Amino acid sequence: MISATWTFVALLLSASATLAAFNPSSNTNLVAYWGQNSYGVAHPTDTANWQTNLAHYCQDDVINVIPLAFLNVFYGEGNLPEINFANSCSSAGGAFPGSDLANCQFMASDIQTCQAAGKIITLSLGGATGANTFSSAAQAESFADLIWNLFLGGTSSTRPFGNAVLDGIDIDIESGGSANANFASFISRIRTHAQGASKPYYITGAPQCPYPDANLDTVLNAVGFDAVYVQFYNNVCQLSNYNVAGDWDFSEWDNWAKTVSPNRNVKVYIGAPASSTAAGSGYVDATTLGNILKTTKSTYSSFGGAMLWDVSQAYANGRYDEAVKSALTGGSSAPTTTVATTTKTTSVSSTTSVASGGSCAGVSPWVSTVAYVGGSKVTYNGHLWTAKYWSEADVPGGAAGDWTDDGPCTTAGTLIPALVSSTLPPVSTIAHVSSSTALVSSTVGVQIKPSAPSSALSASVPSASVEVSGHNQTTQAGASVAAAQPSAASNATKNTEIQAVKRSRFFRF
Repeated sequence: MISATWTFVALLLSASATLAAFNPSSNTNLVAYWGQNSYGVAHPTDTANWQTNLAHYCQDDVINVIPLAFLNVFYGEGNLPEINFANSCSSAGGAFPGSDLANCQFMASDIQTCQAAGKIITLSLGGATGANTFSSAAQAESFADLIWNLFLGGTSSTRPFGNAVLDGIDIDIESGGSANANFASFISRIRTHAQGASKPYYITGAPQCPYPDANLDTVLNAVGFDAVYVQFYNNVCQLSNYNVAGDWDFSEWDNWAKTVSPNRNVKVYIGAPASSTAAGSGYVDATTLGNILKTTKSTYSSFGGAMLWDVSQAYANGRYDEAVKSALTGGSSAPTTTVATTTKTTSVSSTTSVASGGSCAGVSPWVSTVAYVGGSKVTYNGHLWTAKYWSEADVPGGAAGDWTDDGPCTTAGTLIPALVSSTLPPVSTIAHVSSSTALVSSTVGVQIKPSAPSSALSASVPSASVEVSGHNQTTQAGASVAAAQPSAASNATKNTEIQAVKRSRFFRF
């Protein structure tokens, strides 16, 4: 009887994890950043609501993706990177010998618990005050090798999370401009390592909302991302300006996804502050954000969901994340649209489509120059194949293992335009705190721009709690964006203005 009872419980847990599992082709996923104890920085005396252990946020089906913020220094002591998770784990609590790389191996069980619940856990690189750049493509590739061995599917004697294997990398680089071009080589190298791996690995980015992003634009246009968590706060294009003509620019990001990105099936998420103290400006209440999400979901097929900065703020703000998730799972989706996918090496436009019932009728043959998203259907050698995750140039049935063989075609395939799924992942986006000076001290790490409410970050934080740093998000208070389709000149002006203010996340050094 006891054995039967435990078997039943195990089946229930397994079924729950299956229902809650992250689906990159869904548009009801929610992303929430963890690691910087944003609420604790803004409310230093309310310790009961400070950030707690990672597994605490994986006990229900609300959040689907949790990026760990941040790996803030690329080349530290001993030529190893540095990670800092505020009050949860940092080098102050113990580092690997000869380095400042924090030993957070106690987090392995939490990471695995969240993954067993169907969530993906990624590592966010960057932050406003980190040393994050590459001098050459070769250096970027070497660093990718190191990250693969330390955090992903490789091996090393200095793995900060022990035997826990993260699910991907998030790029949150907020300075450097065009000097960040070598990040394309970094991402390509990670993709190479991931080929043939036993599980998918995801690449995401967190650009600022003014399009094009001043620091990630070159990289976003050079390599395929699975998703972008666009920060719609601390900028003229923030959520609170949704109804201001010329300010709200999700349509520009939708156009980028469909006509510029190497992965034409990339998902675009709306990033939001999870409370009024999570960002310098741009916060809207849960009802307002919910309405924006529903409208965007029903209008744009590139929409992928929502991102929140951060999880501590969401939980303290009456479980803001629950209200956002409820909005994502309600309402209608945008009608499917035809998308042609191309690559840098060819001007030929190719299409794919989704088959039903196992039939190959209307399904396009596999094309090596097409970037396919997870769930895409193709025909190859008389069989129907389904992409397990983002794939390009990896032949169905090949060593990379990117494709599932659905068996012989029952009906011949035909080349027709692809239908983009209306269901996209509702991944929550990282919210960043705006800072014009990004001043860091021993007690508080970020000073927000003068035009933003100073109460958000001005309080002194005890050294035992958390220090702050953040992502560089640029914005200019009162800046006007005159046209819905700005010219190249106006975009250049806008991005120059954007550099005046930094978007920050809480970060402890």
